[in-house]
Amino acid sequence: MGTISLENTDRLFWLGRYSERVYTTIKLFIISYDNMIDQDKNSYIDFCSSLDIPNIYNDCEDFRARYCFDIYDPNSICSNLYRAYDNAVILREEIGSESLAYIQMAIYEIIKARESDTPLIELQHLLDHILAFWGTYDDIIEDEAVRSFIKAGNRTERLDLYIRLKADKPHIERELNRLKGRLKKTTLSYNPAYIEAFEELLKSDDLDYKRMLFLIESLYC
Repeated sequence: MGTISLENTDRLFWLGRYSERVYTTIKLFIISYDNMIDQDKNSYIDFCSSLDIPNIYNDCEDFRARYCFDIYDPNSICSNLYRAYDNAVILREEIGSESLAYIQMAIYEIIKARESDTPLIELQHLLDHILAFWGTYDDIIEDEAVRSFIKAGNRTERLDLYIRLKADKPHIERELNRLKGRLKKTTLSYNPAYIEAFEELLKSDDLDYKRMLFLIESLYC
């Protein structure tokens, strides 16, 4: 494969970020779903706060409907999945039709989930398609640079979400190390000093999550 255009390196990176965002937020939503129904109908407020997204929802029912399926809500699972799909379609030549097919099947599942009385089943199938997408591109894409751009986006997004969720040090440290390894295999423009500053923060027992988030959000030039 020839040189990847700057525009497509950006799309590959964001394909990784959006697919990770969909995967992780669905897992979080599934964990919270039963609690919102049976225990605390206002727990969606804490859900929004933990992910640092605006609470634009009227109540628990409105949250469950719009956060999952409202394409016009920029923070919804649906809107992020369609962003991943839009990038994947343009990148068909880079990622291959087989990888793209799994993102298409994920789209079908969220459409089915929107009409279903048991949406968690379809959302679980959607997770399976995302996992299959990751496994397939890792297996069939020969160009390591293409894989690395996607994985750099994936690791960046996971690290960002872990920080927002105040994950423990071992999880954050592991994702940072994975991100560092991927960045070295790409031509992404980033500030190494921010990585070093992040590593210094990890030496403390009392993690400064606010500073960590700033470093990750400002990492790329």
